[in-house]
Amino acid sequence: MAGRGPAPKDPSKRARTNKDVIQLRVVEVQPVEQPELPSFSIMVTVDEQLVTQEFEWPSMTQDWWAMLAHHPLAKEFIETDWSYLMETARLHAEFWMGKLSLAAELRLREAKYGFTPEDRARLRIQFAQATEAEVSVASKVRSSRDRFVGMQVRDELEA
Repeated sequence: MAGRGPAPKDPSKRARTNKDVIQLRVVEVQPVEQPELPSFSIMVTVDEQLVTQEFEWPSMTQDWWAMLAHHPLAKEFIETDWSYLMETARLHAEFWMGKLSLAAELRLREAKYGFTPEDRARLRIQFAQATEAEVSVASKVRSSRDRFVGMQVRDELEA
């Protein structure tokens, strides 16, 4: 599988703590709402004649598009993000209509938006709820004995 190398190492585990060579440039943008999937016509061959037909989005692509509304970063997407994702939706539709050769391109496009845990690690995105959950579990276990709280010792002779 093609990719861009291994996921980045946790900064706290690095031997050297060099600063980034390129300074971060911050620009102000206005996020926009998620648009609806567009309606459009396509040319298809019916009885050896070229005819125009309304494109019908596969249900899998409609579900995928609806899922994007719940993406943790969706509230930050600007117009160009939604445009790129709309093009990706078209590829997604073609993939679910049987054009499996688009799988690699679809995977690369989704990776840019952190669709999998590995993608999020590469983009240095961490969801806050996962961090809070880890902290709450870690704070409950103070010693190895705490792992066994609530367990009862059963005599092997009773078994």
